[in-house]
Amino acid sequence: MNPANFTTPDLSDAHPECEVLPFQFLRFGRVECFSGPAATVSCHEDNSRVAEAVSEPGEGRVLVVDGQQSLRRSLLGDNLAQKAIDNHWAGIVVLGAIRDIEIIDTLLLGVCALGAVPVKTEKLGQGHRDVTLTLGGVRVLPGHWIYADRNGILVAPRAIHSHAE
Repeated sequence: MNPANFTTPDLSDAHPECEVLPFQFLRFGRVECFSGPAATVSCHEDNSRVAEAVSEPGEGRVLVVDGQQSLRRSLLGDNLAQKAIDNHWAGIVVLGAIRDIEIIDTLLLGVCALGAVPVKTEKLGQGHRDVTLTLGGVRVLPGHWIYADRNGILVAPRAIHSHAE
């Protein structure tokens, strides 16, 4: 994937049907621009389902994690980020906190999160995968397309951009 072959402002102008996730995400990792079909996780201060997801083939998808905006526990750290790379995930969006950011910032992965916190989660096996998320009023279904860059994150019901453009 050529990370510079789209910008979310251009996509938004060309496709006004896209919705924007209405949060000011912080950016981590060396990939500033990524896209792919969404895989979803809903969890609260337990990253068991996140760990499951990144341990499976990503196939160029973007993992969207609804951490319910909690900044008390980290839902992603350097080990899970490396698993995501190893399993070919295009990027990760976390509506919550991550940790190990000094290491994640060296990895060839795009990560967007609301913040960072040093505290890990308890692994209690809680949460749900492949569910419809509602993030700031925007519905994200598994298979919806996610487009992320430094300008923001767009959600589209279908692919709206070819990587070959």
